[in-house]
Amino acid sequence: MRGCVLVIGATGMLGHPVAARLLADGFAVRVLARDPDKASRMLGEGYDVVRGDVEDADALRAALTGADGVHVSLKAGPKPGEPERVEHQGTARTARLAKESGVQRITYLSGCFVDARHARESEAEAAKWGAEQAIESSGVPYTILKPTYFMETLPLHVQGKVAVVLGKQPHRWHMVAARDYAGMVSSAHSGPSGANARQFVFGPEPLTMVEALKRYCDAAEGGKRVVTAPLPVMKTLNATVMRGELNRELALMRVMQREGEPAPPAADGELQRGTTTLDQWLAERRG
Repeated sequence: MRGCVLVIGATGMLGHPVAARLLADGFAVRVLARDPDKASRMLGEGYDVVRGDVEDADALRAALTGADGVHVSLKAGPKPGEPERVEHQGTARTARLAKESGVQRITYLSGCFVDARHARESEAEAAKWGAEQAIESSGVPYTILKPTYFMETLPLHVQGKVAVVLGKQPHRWHMVAARDYAGMVSSAHSGPSGANARQFVFGPEPLTMVEALKRYCDAAEGGKRVVTAPLPVMKTLNATVMRGELNRELALMRVMQREGEPAPPAADGELQRGTTTLDQWLAERRG
């Protein structure tokens, strides 16, 4: 056994692959969950599932006891204040208690646009930026992963008979598969290398959102049509019909449409490259 890693957010779309990869790589994996029975049914055998969440300091402290590492993969709800309460303060509490518990590595799922400038434009980015700073100042060796667009997000664009692109989105993205990202998290917990680093995570090939969605729809959705929804129209619908449920997504898509993917960092150790292409990912899903 290679030590124990506590995974926070293991039932999420991007936390689940991390927990599974850590387990496959020989780690003891402890999972923090509000509903342990539900989490156990979803995850399957082999996990130590304990009750709690990042807002419960006592449960969090107990879950961290004896852990060698902790991985944080959080996504708050769309209501105002939730990103700050859950993603920033919850992560800050985790980092602080991890230091008290003697944890040797904390890994964190951030994003490629999380920085001081973008924090001024989006509550969600501001919360993640605050979380990054809290981790950096905690004294626990850390690896903050800042991925570009995940391939696993493509199915979420399908709404009924069409796949919807929010905004024009003319730029190309090196979309990354969650399994590649999960391997990077596992590597960060495997030794001292990569400590105290922010690592951008890119996939192997550049594709526009429309190109990627067309491939996905042809392979997995019976050739459903890809349509573009202008951001001003979606902003109005979000405010009048959807009660702000798309606040986070629309803020991200505005930045993506305006700026495109950040340039890969030049310094060694600041860029991680996945190897799974979109066609390979689609073939695996069909399998």
